[in-house]
Amino acid sequence: MKKICTAFVLGLSIVSGVAFGQSVEAKLKEQGIELAKPTASLANYVKAVRTGNLIFLSGHVSNRADGTGIKGKLGKELTVEQGYEAAKLSAIGLLSSLKAEIGDLNKVKRIVKVLGMVNSTPEFADHPKVVNGCSDLFVKVFGDKGKHARSAVGVAALPSDYAVEVEMIVEVE
Repeated sequence: MKKICTAFVLGLSIVSGVAFGQSVEAKLKEQGIELAKPTASLANYVKAVRTGNLIFLSGHVSNRADGTGIKGKLGKELTVEQGYEAAKLSAIGLLSSLKAEIGDLNKVKRIVKVLGMVNSTPEFADHPKVVNGCSDLFVKVFGDKGKHARSAVGVAALPSDYAVEVEMIVEVE
């Protein structure tokens, strides 16, 4: 009977997408990350659009829950490490908006695509190292479901001089 109960519990964990009872939000908490309620869009667009099982998320800048953010150009005012942290903040914002859209991050089947835009000087060449701040967080909390296709590009400027902006596509149940 004990083996049957154990198999049932493990089966439920796998079906629900939660390995061994640990939810995505528990993994975020382990990283010291708390998701905030997303802010309203600043113009005539929405933060997320669902079509079928895909969620397309608008670009999220390197902003903290308290409204402060990491601003400046990589290769001028900011280091790769500061850019990595900025990309991580963008990822946290994306996850906050995703949760608001779908209600439960355990419904994520796969992070499909990430586009990371880095506010940088023309000479800066470490855009992938910066956007790793976002990608690494997704893999830490979603495991293999967090591995995604990705582009990391440098841009001449971002809104309000933010260091990083990231958008993504997610497949959900």
